[in-house]
Amino acid sequence: MKVPFMINNSKIILDLAVTLDGFIEGANGEIDWCIMDPEMNFNAFLNQIDAIIYGRKSYDLWGRFQPHSDDNINGDQLMWDNIHSKRKYVFTRQHIPDQTTTEFINNPDIIKSVEQIKLAHTKDIWLYGGSSIITSFIDNNLIDEYRLSIHPVVLGSGKPLFENMSQRLNLSLLKTHTYQSGVVQLIYGKGK
Repeated sequence: MKVPFMINNSKIILDLAVTLDGFIEGANGEIDWCIMDPEMNFNAFLNQIDAIIYGRKSYDLWGRFQPHSDDNINGDQLMWDNIHSKRKYVFTRQHIPDQTTTEFINNPDIIKSVEQIKLAHTKDIWLYGGSSIITSFIDNNLIDEYRLSIHPVVLGSGKPLFENMSQRLNLSLLKTHTYQSGVVQLIYGKGK
């Protein structure tokens, strides 16, 4: 009996909050400007994915983050439980032993590593960041969809979303969502 050829439709999705002037965090790493607008239905996005890709620094900050008990009033604990239920992949130059739900990848062949990750999943994969891993994914044309939630704040300085890029990036606008909080979500696919 022939086994049917399976096509994997998992997408790598960069989903980030960004300021109007293009920063993903402030000069001191602050993200207090980020609006968690219930209207944006972030849980729907979390249900669309079954894995998250981090750089090591972002993983150290957010990969095991737990909200303070007083934050649970807004349902933050449920959101973080959902995030932590996903398989995690951390790209790092360090040799760190894998953990139960986290795999540490130090293979310099990022393209092959991403192909293997995509084959292991049936749902989409969230590229969380940080900026170095995002730049590597952009340079290697590994991002299928860009979901940028533009927040109505100008910081003036901080960590830019796009930095040290080796080439121009052309994208195609797929959807736009405007929320009452003033956040505008732009969803782009690969350009033609």
